[in-house]
Amino acid sequence: MERATFSKYSWIDFAFSVIGVCTFLVDWGSDVWVATELYCRGDVVWFGVLVGLMVLSSVVVQTFSWFWFKYDRELPGFRNHTVGASVFFRDRVKLSCVLHVLQLGFLCRHISAIRQGFRVWWRKEEGSEYAVYLTHDLSMLRLIETFSESAPQLTLMIYVMLQTNKARTFQFVSIAASTTSIAWMVVDYHRSLRSFLPDKAKQGWCSSLIYFLWNLLLIAPRVAALALFASVLSGYMAAHSLMLWSVFTMWAWWQETNFMDSVAGEWLYRATVGLIWYFSWFNVAEGQTRSRSVIYHSFITIDGMILLTTWWCYRDPVQTESYALALLIALPLIYLLGLLFKALYYCCFHPKLWRPPVRDPGLPVDQPDAEVSFRDVSIQDGDLSSQLLNRRMAGHAARFYTKKGFVRNSDGTNGAESSRL
Repeated sequence: MERATFSKYSWIDFAFSVIGVCTFLVDWGSDVWVATELYCRGDVVWFGVLVGLMVLSSVVVQTFSWFWFKYDRELPGFRNHTVGASVFFRDRVKLSCVLHVLQLGFLCRHISAIRQGFRVWWRKEEGSEYAVYLTHDLSMLRLIETFSESAPQLTLMIYVMLQTNKARTFQFVSIAASTTSIAWMVVDYHRSLRSFLPDKAKQGWCSSLIYFLWNLLLIAPRVAALALFASVLSGYMAAHSLMLWSVFTMWAWWQETNFMDSVAGEWLYRATVGLIWYFSWFNVAEGQTRSRSVIYHSFITIDGMILLTTWWCYRDPVQTESYALALLIALPLIYLLGLLFKALYYCCFHPKLWRPPVRDPGLPVDQPDAEVSFRDVSIQDGDLSSQLLNRRMAGHAARFYTKKGFVRNSDGTNGAESSRL
């Protein structure tokens, strides 16, 4: 059984934190600029949609951040790791609540992560585990922010360009900022997943490149198909989004997700997963991963073909003559190429971390099996129980890299999911 040795905080982690906050600020600044331009040009409807997306995304991200702050405070021993480490939160409940209400919680998490990372990396102080813990939370929050704002905003800007048949500077800036945000999220999220691998199973940058290309080639045609459909039947776009989001949310409920520590938080998570699935696949539960992925991609492929066919039938032949046929052919091919890259990743680059364990004949029949290669982080392990483990990211890593998830404790519960410490 391979024992866990937690990843130490490095200068690369610090660089990712700095780039992450810079990306956040640039994305936020571009949103304000685009909203101002739309309002000044009299495009009140598009201005309202953009501001609505910004507010909705911010509220969702701040709510997740607040839930996690409350959950972590209740963990035994968590405060011992964070004494003097956090700039804003620590044990200041009222201050944290005010910052989240003012929509500053996400930004404050960035600043706390940079400060803690600087103390660990540059000053060589203690607190490496907490610094890594913060970066994992930020990675999850960026994922949520990307699919609740950047992806919808990218769809909106492409739609505006198609409707006006013009490409203004602020539109290019918005598209570039949203694309950069999505691309950075993919790279950062994969890096967080990789941090839970044993040293001998660490992946090279080639695997990250394939992972990046697969996600980019699947998300791009999806966003384009949605924008094309909206350009001809904008009145039906809200109905399409609401219907699919409802179906995806109920599918997440049916899979019995257990990501959050409260009922309200779990339903928020399922609703957010439904939004993510509107654009991209995201595994949220153990078991039958391949079959769920096949069902999802088959559904999205059919939906995408319906969207493209609808656009082709209702488009303006004269206005779209220069690019219509090329898009109709290219988008399905790009999506197919993305599926091929995904298959290539799982065949050639995905670590084979799970193997059926050999059962000791002397063990009882109902003795839980143990995973043999993923990081064994059991709460019963004395020397590891005092170390910080970000259960939120660890859970996603377990579902991504293994077939069954984490090691099980003697009581039958998932060791890494039964405690974050």
